[in-house]
Amino acid sequence: MINRHALPILRERLSEALAVALIGPRQVGKTTLARMIADERGEDAVYLDLEQPQDRARLADPAGYLARLDDKLVVLDEIHRAPELFTVLRGEIDARRRRGRPVGHFLVLGSAALPLLKQSSESLAGRISYVELTPFLPQELPEEVSPRAGLSESVTRLWTRGGFPSSFLAASDAASFRWRLNFIRSYLEREIPQFGIRTPSTTLERFWTMLAHVHGGLLNAQQLAGSLGVAWHSANHYLALMEDLLLVRRLQPWATNTKKRLVKSPKVYLRDSGILHALLGLRSFDDVLAHPIAGASFEGLAIEALIAAAPDGARAYFYRTQVGAEIDLVIELSAQHRLAIEIKSSSAPKATRGFHSACEDISPVRKILVYPGPTAYPGADGGEVLPLTEAIKTVARMGT
Repeated sequence: MINRHALPILRERLSEALAVALIGPRQVGKTTLARMIADERGEDAVYLDLEQPQDRARLADPAGYLARLDDKLVVLDEIHRAPELFTVLRGEIDARRRRGRPVGHFLVLGSAALPLLKQSSESLAGRISYVELTPFLPQELPEEVSPRAGLSESVTRLWTRGGFPSSFLAASDAASFRWRLNFIRSYLEREIPQFGIRTPSTTLERFWTMLAHVHGGLLNAQQLAGSLGVAWHSANHYLALMEDLLLVRRLQPWATNTKKRLVKSPKVYLRDSGILHALLGLRSFDDVLAHPIAGASFEGLAIEALIAAAPDGARAYFYRTQVGAEIDLVIELSAQHRLAIEIKSSSAPKATRGFHSACEDISPVRKILVYPGPTAYPGADGGEVLPLTEAIKTVARMGT
């Protein structure tokens, strides 16, 4: 099973762009997807894994080697291991373009967003398109309804286990939980040190776990640093790295010219609910529902799905004033076209007074309350209550 929406998107980008970068955390399925693309091309594609010494050796003379593959798709996995290749790629892409081969000849894969984006934007500006591969999302799963929470059985499993393929598809919740613990350990002991972090893995694990406990809340880096016993700039550095590795999302506050006193701190979310639950020791759906994090966990799941569904160019924020008016998610296409979304984990949700007050401030075109139930119905004050899957479809239609 793969991210079924990503394959056609990747094909489309390869038909349009000079080069395509596929980014996403480790174990999310980038290599599987890239190999499928390469297999479709058959002998017209070459796959190189830059973690493998034999493939690195083939690139001892990268300009000469790539020049010999003039008519082939070249897939370079774990490209951030060899940042010097970006300059070579620029020259080869320009040479191919001059020879009348302008699109779809390089596919590069990486697990760290910021280094890859920085390296590629400096060397390949105007030549590369980016595709982010996320863990599985609710919109990619069957829609049969579960009587337990109004969600499909598959979405209930996704909420509990998260969307990493090996976790989601595990034979049992126990096997899934073990996989996620191993995933966390692998990042702490293998992945993060590769980016120059010399902090003990036990300290980083505590930091990651603290982020899990404040999931869905306002970021207070000073408080995190104090609890961890490190300097403020160290905590910020750890957080930035988690964000670059596509494991954490900082959702920024929406701001405009207004007399209202607005909250200026971002909110922080762990991007995969299964990793969140593993860090908190939650092994089953019942464990999740019984834990105080349940509401924030569902909010994070919904936010990831809704942001992924939004049209190209849309921007995502939250809105909160100092006196408590709040919108969980603002999705904005333009200054005149935005959605205001409140997210509740209750089966009988009610929009808060603060949500309606905040909507008066930002004038959204639609007000939506998202919940884990099966039925859409009108809400108060011109709003609407939508199941998660219906809300995802609504957001996806924003650009049409």
